[in-house]
Amino acid sequence: MSEKYCIGADIGGTTIKLAVISTEGKIYKKWEIHTDTSEHGKNITRDINIAINDTLKELNIHKSSILGIGAGAPGFVDTKTGYINEAINIGWKHFDFGIELKELTGLPVWVDNDANLAALGENWLGAGRGVENLIAVTLGTGVGGGIIANGDILNGANGTAAEIGHMTMKTAGGAPCNCGRSGCLETETSATAIVRKAKEALGHHSSSQLADLSSITAKDVFEAANNGDETAAKVLDEVIDTLGLALANLTVTINPDKIVLGGGVSKAGNQLLDPLRAAYKKYALPRAAEACTFELAELGNDAGVIGGASLVNQYH
Repeated sequence: MSEKYCIGADIGGTTIKLAVISTEGKIYKKWEIHTDTSEHGKNITRDINIAINDTLKELNIHKSSILGIGAGAPGFVDTKTGYINEAINIGWKHFDFGIELKELTGLPVWVDNDANLAALGENWLGAGRGVENLIAVTLGTGVGGGIIANGDILNGANGTAAEIGHMTMKTAGGAPCNCGRSGCLETETSATAIVRKAKEALGHHSSSQLADLSSITAKDVFEAANNGDETAAKVLDEVIDTLGLALANLTVTINPDKIVLGGGVSKAGNQLLDPLRAAYKKYALPRAAEACTFELAELGNDAGVIGGASLVNQYH
């Protein structure tokens, strides 16, 4: 029997990551194309179709060997149809992405939220390999989440399950969130939040090492804290404590075997993991915490396309 392949697509506001992956998880090619967000992203499906056709021709793979396309979009997705309710960074609103991509490519298409695909990718070939109950958290500009429970990705009634970045963590005086509310986990623990909190702290502690920088990144805050800067350390203590509380609350809901942390902030490694474990244990139900371990994500930018291929593998 000839080998079968899956195509993974991870659609971001700047680039679209694509990959041709075997059903065993071997990546034959991965590449990126520019995300054309002009005219509310109407050219994106066309661009994906062209990119796939060109690559299959290059690899000498016939479309009959492709089981389907698994695509991730950063927004609210109806996973039954691939309908995008809204993907702000791309410009899509009430867009039948799944149907359009299927019609253009002639291939079966499955669509899910990009954070869910990252969770599926880590569950298939990464740090959460083979785990039945997994929480995957992406700490970057925002906070994304994907949850696998009893072996299945959670989508919920209308595709908003695992939107953990929008758990309310501060009921009074919280920073406004792009979801329209305030005090969300995303506004308290993302890279953006770390920078905002550091700048706020500098108004009271101008002696900090951070005051000498023309611009501040989350990485700068971690480095300053590592060098003994009290202001930076206090900011991170607050951020990590809030994240530990959120994860502890999720644990009594999902009872995971493992929590996997990815995204730019996770590059801090043990400087993040060690205090996060301590904060988590402080708040978690002891029995639930006993079953759960923490690990850093392993797949990096490939998690989404690998998760897309995993989606095809599961449902084709």
